[in-house]
Amino acid sequence: MATLRLGDIAPDFTAETSEGTIHFHEWLGNSWGVLFSHPADFTPVCTTELGAAAKYKDEFAKRNVKIAALSVDPIDKHHEWIKDINETQNTTVNFPIIADPEKKVALLYDMIHPNASENFTVRSVFVIGPDKKVKLTLTYPASTGRNFVELLRVIDSLQLTANYSVATPADWKSGEDVVIVPSVKDEDIPAKFPKGHTRVKPYLRMTPQPNK
Repeated sequence: MATLRLGDIAPDFTAETSEGTIHFHEWLGNSWGVLFSHPADFTPVCTTELGAAAKYKDEFAKRNVKIAALSVDPIDKHHEWIKDINETQNTTVNFPIIADPEKKVALLYDMIHPNASENFTVRSVFVIGPDKKVKLTLTYPASTGRNFVELLRVIDSLQLTANYSVATPADWKSGEDVVIVPSVKDEDIPAKFPKGHTRVKPYLRMTPQPNK
């Protein structure tokens, strides 16, 4: 399977999860989605990650985002591991963990990188829009846990820029000024951005976040 690229349709699949069988596209419905893989159950970094994801579930839900994790371990191991996650991370896992022992989903999403490991999935992240297209991909090595605050920040940017003619600058956080995209002509700015704007350079025009 070739690497999934931005704008590609996220492959559909049916899989057993810790919350029952899901048909991925049907499960997503009109929501955004985050699908993220971890190398194996009962591993230390993954335990902290799934605990963090559970704690941020309400923040994802506010943004109309469903989250699902995946590893190549079978479902019975998932259920046992969830007990450890809940105990050690002081939380309750409240999203599906996909069991992928035959690596079908992992191969669909190119989650196994042979030069890193022939058997285990890397820490892949896919953000998927309601149109089922891939909006963002991230790949972490097995040794580095993910930053879920950053994922929420990126989703804020993706949702904002999908609806307005803006882009978000470096280190941007929701509520801060944004960049007017170059395709918007100077003369059209007042009508599109009534909050005003600052012209730093002809190609760099800032405006308050339009949906705040």
